[in-house]
Amino acid sequence: MHLKLNRAIFVFALALLCTAVASAQTEKISATEGKGYRSERGGWIFVHLEGTPSEVGYQHGRLLSAEIEDMYNVYHFEMPHSTKRDWEFFRNAAKSMLWPHIDAEYRAELEGITKGIQSKGVKLDLWDIVAMNAALELPGYYVPWLDKRQHAVNAPHLTPPGNCSAFIATGSYTKGGKIVIAHNNWSTYAEGARWTVMFDIQPTNGHRLLMDGQPGFISSDDDFGVNDAGMMITETTITQFIGWNPNGIPEFVRARRAMQYSASIDEYVVIMEKGNNGGYANDWLVGDRKTGEIAYLELGLKNTPLWRKKDGYFISSNFARDKKLISEETEQFNIDDMSSSPNARRVTAGKMIEDNKGQIDVELAEKFLSDHVDSYTGKVDPDERSLCGHIDKSPRGVKIWDDPAYYPDGAVTGKVTDSDLAGKMSLIGHAGHPCGEDFLAAPFLKAHPEFEYLRPILKDMKSGPWTTFVSGEGK
Repeated sequence: MHLKLNRAIFVFALALLCTAVASAQTEKISATEGKGYRSERGGWIFVHLEGTPSEVGYQHGRLLSAEIEDMYNVYHFEMPHSTKRDWEFFRNAAKSMLWPHIDAEYRAELEGITKGIQSKGVKLDLWDIVAMNAALELPGYYVPWLDKRQHAVNAPHLTPPGNCSAFIATGSYTKGGKIVIAHNNWSTYAEGARWTVMFDIQPTNGHRLLMDGQPGFISSDDDFGVNDAGMMITETTITQFIGWNPNGIPEFVRARRAMQYSASIDEYVVIMEKGNNGGYANDWLVGDRKTGEIAYLELGLKNTPLWRKKDGYFISSNFARDKKLISEETEQFNIDDMSSSPNARRVTAGKMIEDNKGQIDVELAEKFLSDHVDSYTGKVDPDERSLCGHIDKSPRGVKIWDDPAYYPDGAVTGKVTDSDLAGKMSLIGHAGHPCGEDFLAAPFLKAHPEFEYLRPILKDMKSGPWTTFVSGEGK
């Protein structure tokens, strides 16, 4: 059956029970550093960071030093493998191209992270950390642009990664008229098994924010978060986007600044558009709990259309909707190909929301993110076309992302929140596949020896319970 919303009653009841149990059990603080501290539960590491940019960075580096080194090993492997450029190339890009366009506040935070990990014996430097932070910008955006300019011989075909399924709804579509926002992150499983940090940041300047993210990164990078000014934010990438401005501000800086400093949709848009470098081009879903308004910003380099509503919804699954942007800034993404992952998920998401108009809340959002309907075949089948993506189970892979058949990639986390939770600086997260399935590396590699080269970085990705997080918890 298609659900209202396609999950068995027993499984959903069990998930709710797990959520309640996980929410009620806050793990004790396992480490502290100044005003910062960390704890672990539900498959997540909760990290509280507080103070000046240097202090926030240093606490981050100290508290997550082992995880940062582990995350570095993943990108140090993946980025050179996909681009045929060595790690020194990315360090040089970080130093000569990105660093001059990073403002003093986030320079200090990045330097603080570096000092923090080095104080724990991790032998990485500032340029390693900056290159990591640009891991979703440099390989899929800068390198193809550079290869074209240099007329590189035998350059690999590189496309931006296809990440995420998401929606934001408000007004008559939601229970009580409040904003509901939901997002599941798609990435390689090597990244996703480690993309499980919940950052609670209380900076000296700007707004307090709660967001998920990766160890060592100053932005969320899948960009699900809330701030204490009432902003609710997420995004999905624009498939087959082309464009890069070497003199622009890195996306990871603009995304962090927008989450930290915006108090309205207008302010958010201004920050994201100013100095746009084209990196990690996304469709941004933004809500303001103070007004109940939601917005959809399609952030290209040449085209940046914005849609706004106080009653309705926006869905996003890696498709561009603006025809001019599609024509001018993508590899001619085919919005009419219903067999493609972005379009198939768009159909499923739209039907789910329309079928459940007036009833959408965080519980329904959790079910939305766990859905396995393949709208192209009409079957319940976890694959590259289901909202809870499992490319590792697809004999087709995803050609538009250059993912081969059975590539270990798909939905790796889920996050939901609503206006009420956001008002309390709270969100609900699910580590691992939102549907509850575990990914186990050893049996996968045995079944698919073509991916044996990933063994050094591929590890189990266990599915945790839906877990509620609140800023300042455990203090």
